[in-house]
Amino acid sequence: MRFRTAMISIALVAASVSASAQSDLLGRLKDQMSSSGGGAALGENLGFKMPAIGSSTMGNAAGVLQYCVKNNYLGGDAASVKDKLLARITGQKQQETGFASGAKGLLKGGDGKTLNFKMLSSKVKEKACDYVLKNASSLV
Repeated sequence: MRFRTAMISIALVAASVSASAQSDLLGRLKDQMSSSGGGAALGENLGFKMPAIGSSTMGNAAGVLQYCVKNNYLGGDAASVKDKLLARITGQKQQETGFASGAKGLLKGGDGKTLNFKMLSSKVKEKACDYVLKNASSLV
């Protein structure tokens, strides 16, 4: 019985540390999103750097937007931005544009950086989806 109580206590402490660390992570992510540096430096203080989104990664960004909308991390005009990006790359195969991998939650930047959305918590995914939408909107 003492062992079980000890294990439950350890689990509760671990959960509270995890929640606290995640809260800190979200706070730093929010600060990065609102800073003038923004862009690819979004996650700089979080131990990762957001991939740069540019004209060479429009298809992948469109795929990520589809992933974000499908999983309810984005709504509103995200689908419209995705459609506009796809219209700009008409005639190219999905494999060439990175759309298919983006639709699976894999953001590949023109700077060689990659971010797997499936490895992020829901709150961080929302912020990352916002980042993609903001940067993709500037391409259309």
